[in-house]
Amino acid sequence: MYLFLRWIGFALIIMFISWIIPGISVDGFWNALIVSVIIALINVFIKPILILITLPINILTLGLFTFVINALLFMFAGFIAPGFDVENFLSAFLGALLLSILGIGLNSIGSDN
Repeated sequence: MYLFLRWIGFALIIMFISWIIPGISVDGFWNALIVSVIIALINVFIKPILILITLPINILTLGLFTFVINALLFMFAGFIAPGFDVENFLSAFLGALLLSILGIGLNSIGSDN
C-alpha cells in the first residue's frame, strides 16, 4: 500500500512540476503515472551505470556533475514517455532538481524513522 501511495505522490509531483516550470508538459494524470514508473526504472538501471562511468568527472566537479546526469535522464524520460515533453536542458535541469527536492520530502513523510 505504501508503494502505491508513493507512486501516486510522485505522479502528483510530476504534474506539479509541469505546472510550475515552462518547457515541461504532461498530458494527464495517467501519463504522469507512466512517467513516474519510467523515471524510477531509469534511476534503478541506467543512473548507477552513468554515475560509475562519469566518476572521474564527478570527482573533479565535487559531485556537481550529478545534476547534469539527472537533467539528462529527465530529458531521456521525456523522450521515452508518451504525453511527457521536456523542451530544453534548462527545463530538464530545473525539473530534475525540483523532483529531487520534492521526492526527498515525500520519502521523509512516509518513512518510519
